Amino acid sequence: MDASVYPPLANVKTRRRFNIKISTVVSGTLLIAIAIFIKIISLFPYVIEKYYSMGIYPYIAAFYRRLFGWLPFSFGDVFYFAAGSYLLWLFIKFVRAVLQKRFTKIDFIAKAKSTCFTLAAIYIYFNLSWGLNYNRPGIATQLGLTPQMHNEADLKNITSILLQKMNYSRRLLGTNKLLYKPYEQVFLEAQVAYGIAANSLPFMTYKTASVKRSMYGPVGNYLGFLGYYNPFTGEAQLNPTMPRFLLPYVACHEMAHQLGYASESEASFVGYLATMSSTDHLFQYSTYFDMFYYANHELYIRDSAAAKINYNKLDTLVKTDLAEVRNYWRKSDNFFEPIVKIFYDHYLKANQQSKGVKSYNEVVGWLIAYHKKFGKV
Repeated sequence: MDASVYPPLANVKTRRRFNIKISTVVSGTLLIAIAIFIKIISLFPYVIEKYYSMGIYPYIAAFYRRLFGWLPFSFGDVFYFAAGSYLLWLFIKFVRAVLQKRFTKIDFIAKAKSTCFTLAAIYIYFNLSWGLNYNRPGIATQLGLTPQMHNEADLKNITSILLQKMNYSRRLLGTNKLLYKPYEQVFLEAQVAYGIAANSLPFMTYKTASVKRSMYGPVGNYLGFLGYYNPFTGEAQLNPTMPRFLLPYVACHEMAHQLGYASESEASFVGYLATMSSTDHLFQYSTYFDMFYYANHELYIRDSAAAKINYNKLDTLVKTDLAEVRNYWRKSDNFFEPIVKIFYDHYLKANQQSKGVKSYNEVVGWLIAYHKKFGKV
């Protein structure tokens, strides 16, 4: 056998390392190029609306809900736990290497590159699976609404209407302690509400539900969330420890995210449109309660005396429910919640919601614009 036919083993290893290096650079460059393209295309909201939000996204969302919706537990919650555990393990491994002085400059550069490529891949996946919806015109275009800066008179008017409807819908539920339906039945009725709304508003068509109870309910109390949407699995999760009369509206809010309404204020408004289509009095009360809370809070900032007068006009039953909500949040006050809120605030601001966590309150503007155009709330 002629040994000259076979290259030296060292040369083979060098060639392999070179090929791996080239493929890494190419794949990394491709990821960055795609990420840049996504950033550029996000500057054209009507292109996003036509070709993504109302084009390919409904198919992506339907695929996710069919893939994970049938599971009796939240796959996304399991995924978050696994990802969090893996990141913690990597961090411990990194700290140990630094302390033992086994982490060289070459290692640092390699890890930095790997991290950048990983973040680019996550950014691409997040945007293609859901995140591009942050850049759509959305409900404003679909309903022909143009929310403008509302004045104090507008705010007092909408708050007065919500106050009356909230008191009335609460009395329809009876004077005894509220009897609640099982979670799964509430989720089913939320889907029915969307179906009724879709008869006149086709863009609210919702098929194949994927709404579940969060595995992190008690944790959610300390982090300050009632529900959340997982853009990687298309699941909507609800905190099962919340006061139960809030559940219908929060469910419809998270389902709005599944339909592609990424903005918190738009999801709140679409959730409102859905619950108002329901014939269930608890759905209506749940929504009016939340909308009044937002509106009266904003009124309190502008005219605290008027907001206090509204509070005094609340039905005794509503005051009891309000006390339950306040007690719920008071019990979960802790050191971590403000920190989490800061991170979430920056996340929202990075995704076209300039007011951050205060964006939730912008639903009041949508309600006022809707009332002015259609004459109803």
